[in-house]
Amino acid sequence: MSTAHDTSSALSCPPIAFVRSPYARRIDAPHQSTVVAGTETREAAEATIEFIADFPAAAYRDLAGFERIWLVFAFHRSEGWKAEVRPPRGGGKRSVLATRSPHRPNALGLSAVELVAVGDGVLQVRGVDLLDGTPILDIKPYVPYADAFPGSRAGWIDEIDATQGRHSAPGPKRPRSSPGK
Repeated sequence: MSTAHDTSSALSCPPIAFVRSPYARRIDAPHQSTVVAGTETREAAEATIEFIADFPAAAYRDLAGFERIWLVFAFHRSEGWKAEVRPPRGGGKRSVLATRSPHRPNALGLSAVELVAVGDGVLQVRGVDLLDGTPILDIKPYVPYADAFPGSRAGWIDEIDATQGRHSAPGPKRPRSSPGK
């Protein structure tokens, strides 16, 4: 029987970029990048991924031509985690690893966004659900033949879809507005 080892001191994952997003507060951002109902504009938000100083352009130049990319990021405002959480779609508490809660054991996130343009030190993207200043740890191309499994089962989410409808996605009950509006 193997024993668990503390590898936290051996792991290092510094950000390669940061998001410049219109979302300053969690309440302003959609729960998922493709679910914009309930946001102030009801449209997919545009954002910029700004690479850190001296990050080599050779590392991202060939992303040009990809329609979508995966952003691997840190939930930098997460304040710890619990084994069970209440997802926004309801249905009671669920195991945290069976949800997309930002409050996770390692506070890591994954989001598929539309790549609009590749620039000098930046990527222009659309459809973000990330807060301004979110650290990007890695970027990978979305590859349809390998990344899409449209017929896959989704556990408890399938049960919610059966009773509430497939696109009863999480979101506020009324549009959010900016402070002072």
